[in-house]
Amino acid sequence: MNFKYILIITIAFISACKPSDISRDTSGNNFYDQDDLMEYDITSLQKAFRSESVTVEEVVEYYLNRIAEIDDSGPTLNAVITVNPDAMSIARALDAELKAGNTRGPLHGIPVLLKDNIDTKDKMPTTTGSRALANSFPLQDSQVAKKLRDAGAVILGKANLSEWANFRGSKSSSGWSGVGGQTKNPYMLDHNPCGSSSGSAAAVAADLTVLAIGTETNGSIVCPSHANGVVGVKPTVGLVSRAGIIPISWTQDTAGPIARSVKDAAICLGVLAGPDARDSKTKESNGYAYDDYLQFIKSSDLSGMRIGYYSAADGKDAQVDYLSIQAVEKMKELGAELVEVEEIFLSDEVSAHSFNVMLHEYKDGLNEYFASLGPDALIKNLTELIEFNKQDSIEMDFYGQEYLELAAEKEGMDSDEYLGHLQAANQGSRANGIDRVMDALNLDAIIAPTGSPAWKTDHANGDTFTLGSSSPAAISGYPNVTVPMGYVDDLPVGLSIFGRKWSEGKLLDIAHVYEQATKHRRMPEYMETME
Repeated sequence: MNFKYILIITIAFISACKPSDISRDTSGNNFYDQDDLMEYDITSLQKAFRSESVTVEEVVEYYLNRIAEIDDSGPTLNAVITVNPDAMSIARALDAELKAGNTRGPLHGIPVLLKDNIDTKDKMPTTTGSRALANSFPLQDSQVAKKLRDAGAVILGKANLSEWANFRGSKSSSGWSGVGGQTKNPYMLDHNPCGSSSGSAAAVAADLTVLAIGTETNGSIVCPSHANGVVGVKPTVGLVSRAGIIPISWTQDTAGPIARSVKDAAICLGVLAGPDARDSKTKESNGYAYDDYLQFIKSSDLSGMRIGYYSAADGKDAQVDYLSIQAVEKMKELGAELVEVEEIFLSDEVSAHSFNVMLHEYKDGLNEYFASLGPDALIKNLTELIEFNKQDSIEMDFYGQEYLELAAEKEGMDSDEYLGHLQAANQGSRANGIDRVMDALNLDAIIAPTGSPAWKTDHANGDTFTLGSSSPAAISGYPNVTVPMGYVDDLPVGLSIFGRKWSEGKLLDIAHVYEQATKHRRMPEYMETME
């Protein structure tokens, strides 16, 4: 795979069982059983670092081995575009800091993968999966990368994605990029991982990393998290800085954590949240951003909660309906009052306004991003990108670039057309959408199936969505958490929990109670196809 840093190392096949503790050879040799690290969470790893039963270097080596075994040569997931060649030296430096009694923060020594539309100033390019940016090295870290480094995280590499975050053209296959090829679903390899944060979610599911960072404009965190059986958090727009992230929409874009547990996602969100001078929208997060979201995960049940069940998705997939009914009954058992939300509170007209907002903002945002790469950048504007794709031998093989071309035709962001679409999308999704429904029914949150089970990857016809519930939270810019809800024919299905602006703490609390009461998540088995 292009840009993949291949580790030449002999490794054993990783057991599917997770022992109860991390241990070192009692003789004092620098040895440990790598199986011990299978699916460990942040809290367990931090405890192991403090007790010196494992080192950051050993943990990073374990995950690099996993990438070499699972992503490159085993099932060949294609979840990782490039591995950080400095990962081991970074790990050793973090070990030295621990020995000196210092810790950088809550992610000290924790491996994380970044979706490859998030800038890092290091030896890794930021490509958004496009061959046009195959050798593009940003001039500074994104704020997300900076915050992760400051908190002690080890950036293992860049995750594959749906090229241009799945906003290049119609009939695209989620998880395909010109640079990285097609990401596979680790539960069933001929099925799709959803997108656009495809590699981020598949890598977390396959235990190629502890954490990954995805981005979402509409569904790009929650859908791949659901399809890969992990937890995804799409924060309120403005909670996490977008500075240094290749954009689609100023109004809807956000980065967010993908993890194997709600608690790990909450820890990571606390690192990412907060104002940034490079992203003026984050000024709105003053008083609403926290460096500790674990403080909100405190309920033992859902007593006193009034939760709306968005039933408009019912009837589209009988097996998903069955899982949804079970989720509703479980929440009732946990003490919540469930209220049916029958009306469709986001109209097709509002979605059309959102699409036009995205096109206007895409042109402006991409041109601004290309300018940030400096005068030596190969691509300097949207027009040059479109022309590059037309001439490339791979980029146009499977699908076109209609969205890029439509964006190029749009007027500026001060045009009456843009401002009209923006006002209608905001009003329709917020005051006349989520806020209206939650106020009328006095709800703490709304739940809905995140989507239908993963479909077979099809490069001729593109993605096949039966249902999805991401748009209300995405278009409004409000938070959404997806957590495993069960399986349909061995394929994961997620439950979305969304609500008012800045309600991440409450949503994480609800998600954690449900997660711990059900424990639906199980490790992938890399099945070749559905039997």
